[in-house]
Amino acid sequence: MKRNPKRLSIGITCYPSVGGSGIVASQLGSELARLGHKVHFISYEPPFRLDRKQPNIFFHQVELNEYKLFKYPDYTLPLAVKMVEVADKHKLDVLHVHYAVPHATAALLATQIARDQMRHTPHVITTLHGTDITLLARDPNLGPIIKYSIESSCGVTAVSRSLQKETIQVLKTKKPIEVIYNFYRAKPPRKGRQEIRRSLRVRKDDFLLIHMSNLRPVKRAQDILRVLAELHDQPNIKLLILAGESFAPFRPVVKRMGIEDRLVVKSNVLDIENYLHAADAGLYASERESFGMGVLETMSFGKPVVATRVGGVTEIMRDGETGFLKRLGDVKAMAEAVRTLANDPARAARMGEAARIRAEQQFSSQKSVDQYLDLYRRTIRDCPD
Repeated sequence: MKRNPKRLSIGITCYPSVGGSGIVASQLGSELARLGHKVHFISYEPPFRLDRKQPNIFFHQVELNEYKLFKYPDYTLPLAVKMVEVADKHKLDVLHVHYAVPHATAALLATQIARDQMRHTPHVITTLHGTDITLLARDPNLGPIIKYSIESSCGVTAVSRSLQKETIQVLKTKKPIEVIYNFYRAKPPRKGRQEIRRSLRVRKDDFLLIHMSNLRPVKRAQDILRVLAELHDQPNIKLLILAGESFAPFRPVVKRMGIEDRLVVKSNVLDIENYLHAADAGLYASERESFGMGVLETMSFGKPVVATRVGGVTEIMRDGETGFLKRLGDVKAMAEAVRTLANDPARAARMGEAARIRAEQQFSSQKSVDQYLDLYRRTIRDCPD
């Protein structure tokens, strides 16, 4: 008779702010907890979408101290100390950190301290999400510590083949890097489609685009606005932006473009499902994207997507099947793709259904969580303490 696999005690550290890595880490923790594993989040704030009331979810806050001796408060050292404390008290099997710096660096320091003090020592697994490689690893002041943190981890994953390839190229590392895609488990919307559209002052026959991001420069929010401006001759095409950061810097641009009456902005939204349900298509113009969480979330709700042909987005989407991929910065081409969808509802519906099927089949929570659990167990078995 086959025995049930051991329930694990898992530590997770991620950035708690709005962004793909924190969202994925929170979802992963939630799925693991649902399966009966104990999941301990260690960070300076609770992650943005973490449900702390869920059984088997625990949060341990890292206290930051500001000493006059230091120009800037340090996070790596108090994080490492908290990791040692939580790992020992709760006998963590693995410490899964999202981003190489400072999280993997802190985790490796924590394991050194734990060994020296003969305390319980977890196995460190590092997931690379993008910025740690696409930007920070190219910095000569950070590249060496990122490479060390990756090569010293028991296991390393990347969220796309694109990021895996770039990591190997940039850092010249020989460390095996497994690809485990991000996932999204869509929750049923709590409100009806027309109810949400009415609250947004969007009419039944309007074509509503949705864009979800933290609005950092790499997301090229101005290109998103330019696409809407290009479609000035079709006032029924509206845009909803779910903003993870302040939209205030873009208000003058919106006014100059004359698109105020076709744009709705909502900030720090938790119930994205309601708005995805109300939308007709997604619009993303990123300069770089190691995965593209917003793209996947949009596809999961059966919406076609118009996006730039960059990084991991090309692994999520199928051009001409689940939406349209266009060259970076080609605002006119993106606008024409949106126009095609808006003017051909049947085609938009077919693409949306293809998008939903692809999201469910290729990027399911079960598939990714099973891969992570397999990695955890292989690491516990094979990586020396």
